[in-house]
Amino acid sequence: MVHILENAFLQLKIDPTSARWSLISRQRSGSIVDNAQINFQYHRRWSSHQSLDHWRLPHFSRPEKESSLHGPLQPLQMTLDPEHDGLSYTITFALPDEHPFLLWKLNVENLGTHSVYIDRIEMLSVGFIYQSRSGPRGMLDLSPSSDAERIGKRNHRLPHPPGELAFYSNGWQSWSYSGVYGMSERYKRTHLGPFTSPLRVNAGTPQPKRPGLFASDMFGVLGDRSHRSALLAGFLSQEQHFGSIEAWIGDSTPAIRMWANGDGARLDPGEQISTDWACLYFFHLDNPDPLGPYTDAVARQHGLTPGMTTKNIPVGWCSWYQFFQKITPEIIRANLESAQGFQPDLPFDLIQIDDGYESQVGDWFSFKLDFPDGVAPLAKEIQDTGFTPGLWLAPFIVHPKARLRIDHPDWLLYNRWGLPVNAGYIWDTFTTALDLTHPEALAYACDVVKTAVHQWGFPYLKLDFLYAGALPGRHRDPTRTRAQILRSSLQTLREAAGEAATLVGCGCPIGSAIGIVDAMRIGADIDPQWKPKYKGIEIVFHREPDLPSARNAIHNALTRAPFNHRWWINDPDCLLLRPDTHLTLSEVQCLATAIALTGGSLLISDHLPDLPPERLRIAEVLLPVIGKRPHLLDWFDNPTPTHMQLDLNGPAGSWHLLGLFNWEAGERDLQMNLTDFYLDPQVEYYLREFWSGDIYRVTDGHLKLNAIPAHGTALLAARPFRPYHPQYLGSDLHISQGLEVANWKVAADNLAIHLRRPGKAGGQVELGLPRTPLEALLDGRPTSWQNHGDNRYIFPLEFNQSCEIKLRY
Repeated sequence: MVHILENAFLQLKIDPTSARWSLISRQRSGSIVDNAQINFQYHRRWSSHQSLDHWRLPHFSRPEKESSLHGPLQPLQMTLDPEHDGLSYTITFALPDEHPFLLWKLNVENLGTHSVYIDRIEMLSVGFIYQSRSGPRGMLDLSPSSDAERIGKRNHRLPHPPGELAFYSNGWQSWSYSGVYGMSERYKRTHLGPFTSPLRVNAGTPQPKRPGLFASDMFGVLGDRSHRSALLAGFLSQEQHFGSIEAWIGDSTPAIRMWANGDGARLDPGEQISTDWACLYFFHLDNPDPLGPYTDAVARQHGLTPGMTTKNIPVGWCSWYQFFQKITPEIIRANLESAQGFQPDLPFDLIQIDDGYESQVGDWFSFKLDFPDGVAPLAKEIQDTGFTPGLWLAPFIVHPKARLRIDHPDWLLYNRWGLPVNAGYIWDTFTTALDLTHPEALAYACDVVKTAVHQWGFPYLKLDFLYAGALPGRHRDPTRTRAQILRSSLQTLREAAGEAATLVGCGCPIGSAIGIVDAMRIGADIDPQWKPKYKGIEIVFHREPDLPSARNAIHNALTRAPFNHRWWINDPDCLLLRPDTHLTLSEVQCLATAIALTGGSLLISDHLPDLPPERLRIAEVLLPVIGKRPHLLDWFDNPTPTHMQLDLNGPAGSWHLLGLFNWEAGERDLQMNLTDFYLDPQVEYYLREFWSGDIYRVTDGHLKLNAIPAHGTALLAARPFRPYHPQYLGSDLHISQGLEVANWKVAADNLAIHLRRPGKAGGQVELGLPRTPLEALLDGRPTSWQNHGDNRYIFPLEFNQSCEIKLRY
């Protein structure tokens, strides 16, 4: 008997005879996941086992509709009698009434007499062929189909020929590459082996070499670029297990599988373990917010309100990318003094001391000779000048020269050979990590955080290299998975810091910190060069996908933009402004544009006393931060998105910020079509480019932007042409080209504009007017203007914080 569960969006069919299940979209796409499998893999002593290929005496029940974080749920529960080694399984499927996705989880209880060790809990397998499994092969079809084909009398249908398949891969932790791959491409892997793999690669996620075969962490998206339909497969949390996804798109038979990593955790007699909720979601690739239903569900699962953040967006200065570990109290004070002098033109609120103050990474209560009194006096100085003191810590990782290794060797995590685990090559050496299942080791990490916040006076902490808490090894408590260890440790750190503290995660597995940290690094470290280098050498390292570089940092800032203000505040890393880096001015503007449009934190990491005014102005026009999520219009069609749109509104009306990027190594012309954005090609538009001040009037839906520099950008403010009405066309006062307008009042023959922005401002605004002005006043005094034709007028101005322009025409 086939069991059916359905809502307005989906139909689920479960066939206990074949031990398979299918999910069919009831929407226009008609996508289907057919004959999906579930599998449980474990070992006992030296023998490996797998179960759930066949369902032994399944018992189905339909509990009453239950309330949940996702609204009312319709559950369907299946319990299987104990089989090999006395393991009992309960699979719960659930369809929310209000959301277009399927949820399911697996509970395993050991009713036997022996412990077993969990290897992999495979929640979904469709299309992959296994020699050891029998029954019909699963099929995935994302092509459009009719209602009769989707929900007819037949249980299955012949697949339509797929179009151009692609796969979005989400990296494991902050720095790990996230992006879209085409059918013939290869998965981006590190080629530095033990030097970088422990940092950036989940031990339970494969690193495929074959073209067309890809992997992902927590969630992934398999889509059809031709038919514009897609399937997201993922987990709503990583509290119990790290989730992995593998997809094959190398031919006409796509395949996908998803599993929870058991990490060899021991399941003792009488104990049980449940997976996190798994999730399947069909959607259209061109939806304005395609990942929204999933990312919002993840937020709800962690007790967050989607779109709401409880802390202010961090804005300030960081010591790292100018001074690295060579910092002194005098350097911090010099930049603090400059930050004071820049107020209110550059309204920072944060001064963050980065790595370089501690005697050794791991020895957090002893300091370098340059800091004889520690960092607490600096925190007080920063606080007394009105700024928020911030401090960098790496509580889970240990330098091999740290005194902690000698004093507390039992706190370290060891591998199967009895050696400290390799946490990656950092600070020109191989590092190791704490075993966070050792109570004293975790207590030490929490004491460091508690002391930094409550005794030293740092209410803002950047917690780095957090992946070290999730490395594989022989833990003191072998019954816990790596995900459970990291999640509970992060929760304990949060309790030590207190809810009032601002915690920024970095180098952290993405799913582990949701609902715990306030901000999260979502890409590789920025660097004073476009491509990765190491000690000046580029040729070996320039293809590395997640080593420090401007290219890698910007890429992930764009591809992970949908997380912002849902799971946390995105941290795209620092803005580098100084002219003596290896970045061109166009690359600096590209970085500034990406940071501004993706709406995350804004930290400068240059020596402030040496910044020339023209570079400082780049930071000034970014403040206040816009703080909104953009639309990534070609997120699934290009390795790095090239088209972004941010829809804004204010007193002068609504407008659109359009970002176009040239990721090529040389100058090129960019062809812009309004149909590539959410704009009507039948409407005439004014388009003003921010960095150049050039303005265009588009009448046919097309625009050619000439000679965009290598790694450069065009940032356009788009407003419909209104010939008989006054219009605000843009300015160079703020990168939004409109949020600086505080009030806009139009009368029959006059216009009053109130502008506001931090500090002293100098620049120009551009207006479209129905007639030539007869008079213009700036704060009551006559001011000039320039007629640029086509009813466009430029008004130069200087003011302090706010001004009023009155026009009579």
